[in-house]
Amino acid sequence: MGGAIAEREDKDKVSLELTEEILQSMEVGMTFRDYNCRITSMDFHRASSYLVTASDDESIRLYDVANATCLKTINSKKYGVELVSFTSHPATVIYSSKNGWDESLRLLSLHDNKYLRYFRGHHDRVVSLSLCPRSECFVSGSLDRTVLLWDQRAEKCQGLLRVQGRPTTAYDDQGLVFAVAFGGYIRMFDARNYEKGPFEIFSVGGDLSDANAVKFSNDGRLMLLTTMDGHIHVLDSFRGTQLCTYNVKPVSSNFTLEASFSPEGMFVISGSGDGSVYAWSVRSGKEVASWISTDNEPPVIKWAPGSLMFVTGSSELSFWVPDLSKLGAYVGRK
Repeated sequence: MGGAIAEREDKDKVSLELTEEILQSMEVGMTFRDYNCRITSMDFHRASSYLVTASDDESIRLYDVANATCLKTINSKKYGVELVSFTSHPATVIYSSKNGWDESLRLLSLHDNKYLRYFRGHHDRVVSLSLCPRSECFVSGSLDRTVLLWDQRAEKCQGLLRVQGRPTTAYDDQGLVFAVAFGGYIRMFDARNYEKGPFEIFSVGGDLSDANAVKFSNDGRLMLLTTMDGHIHVLDSFRGTQLCTYNVKPVSSNFTLEASFSPEGMFVISGSGDGSVYAWSVRSGKEVASWISTDNEPPVIKWAPGSLMFVTGSSELSFWVPDLSKLGAYVGRK
């Protein structure tokens, strides 16, 4: 099964561009069902075929997507785990705790299961973690109403921003800008001069519900913000113009509504408070596909970099790929 997915992926990368028809054909190609509870976070490494997940069974799992295999499971029984992100190195991750008494972030070597550094500074649950794609810097946002800026090489935080609400953060793909969203606004910071304050503040049309996730498209031209009330706002990241808003079922405060741009930024996929997955066209603003779920909690969702594949995580880890048999015009095309 894994080889088949990898083979389909390789062919798809070469021959297909994502269209509405291909998106509508996508279905689960493979599922890992060996989780005992909910997947809370996942991340693709930018330059390899690795995927890492964090789950409520206090485990971190490393997958080789090309071969559809789980390479390693590491338990974090003492601290728990909620958010996880790769560093630039595919064998190291930074993750947040989930135990209620230690809110430190940890730099972990997956190779030998050793902690390389602790990042102490937050005093409540960390709800956002974003690593700079071009440097050793990263930002974290917490329910303690702070956003902290870090350098992976130093234990002490390099900067602190106070916020009025639950924050979510993201770097753009060039690592030049990061966004901090809370309370109905997205604040844009120069990554090298953040202490000067935001250089732009964008409104999301009066949606004051808790910010859940903010993301940039790969080309940096677009950004999205999801909120607890089930809204996914898409904006022009240069002008702040609101291009469209998609609506799904709201989520509870224990969960995060996650959404993801497709690699070329033409489509947005999102979970929903009722567990379903939806896809929209950025250009038309219309829904182009939906996959109804029997689960009643929002999945975590990520588009694989540069691939015709996305992954969802709930109580299972599912890899979604096009079913080329539904696409007569593409069959046999090289």
